[in-house]
Amino acid sequence: MPADLRALLGEVIRRNASDLHISVGVPPAMRVDGGLQYVEEVGPLTGYDVDQALQTILTSEQMEKYKSSNELDFSFSYKALGDLEARFRGNAYFESRNMAAAFRLIPLNIRSIDDLSLPPVLKEISKRRRGLFLVTGPTGHGKSTTLAAILNEINNTRYDHIITIEDPIEYVYRSSKCLVHQREIGSDTESFSEGLRRALRQDPDVLLIGELRDLDTISAAITASETGHLVFGTLHTQDAAQSIDRIIDVFPPHHQTQIRIQLSTVLTGICSQQLIPKGKESGGGRICSTELLIANPAVRNCIREGKTNQIKTLIQTGVNVGMHTMEQSLAAFVKNKILSLDAALTYAYDPKDLQRILLEQQGAR
Repeated sequence: MPADLRALLGEVIRRNASDLHISVGVPPAMRVDGGLQYVEEVGPLTGYDVDQALQTILTSEQMEKYKSSNELDFSFSYKALGDLEARFRGNAYFESRNMAAAFRLIPLNIRSIDDLSLPPVLKEISKRRRGLFLVTGPTGHGKSTTLAAILNEINNTRYDHIITIEDPIEYVYRSSKCLVHQREIGSDTESFSEGLRRALRQDPDVLLIGELRDLDTISAAITASETGHLVFGTLHTQDAAQSIDRIIDVFPPHHQTQIRIQLSTVLTGICSQQLIPKGKESGGGRICSTELLIANPAVRNCIREGKTNQIKTLIQTGVNVGMHTMEQSLAAFVKNKILSLDAALTYAYDPKDLQRILLEQQGAR
């Protein structure tokens, strides 16, 4: 199995798959353009196969921790034959009392904001000196890649100190104009909240928090933003309004009014995103569709007064400052024949609004 695992990881890189799954009783599976494909030629794996595969990438200490807690997050660098190289984020777990693991491909080369066709206004976000900027969306939809592009823009254009707190470390940054330090939960710091609290004593300018999971971490992120730092983080929320509500709802009711005031002051913006398969007729691959909120005075007022139901209207009318809804993004892809209408409707937050936008575009011709 060790040779097979190396071959499988190399195949993930060659196929530009996003994930590899290994488990007992079925062949390995790869996620390509959002869909799972079995590697039938390998055949079903045994418990011994999976055990041996994990032993080739985990240290004895990690293996012991995995077997005692039944799950483990980890990351590692991988070099295949032919100089193919990448990093993988892994999660080992048990299912039906059998070992299993999932591996997420993390390319070593960090792509730029332009390379990823992300909203150009993100370059303006990278110039901010303070505030809180969130990237949100489902698991596996490129949040880490978007944050890496923004941090790389900062790394190449500013002379600052960047500290990341991750679980585990994904993209590896090399200090360029900035000094970059990356801290991993478990090995470098105990938790996101503790790492963030300690980071404020390490002379940072920019902070990246892998995930805003709990009250302590969110509270520390808001405090860091208030004290003159530019803070980036992720949430598994669908859109800007839901993200704001999630942050507020984490706090006890008697604190929520104060948190609304603080958040309205520090929030810089929210980028919500989805990776959508383009289809074979468009050359395959996936494209990133986004919703972008920029915290202007009207947005800050809505947050402060608890009127998040008005956020979408503000995004729709904020095109002049770089804002757009998910439906506006999808409509542009349909108009430019990058996505089919059926695909766009499937991923729209509000399909009726997408159809309205497309009808308005047709009427304007």
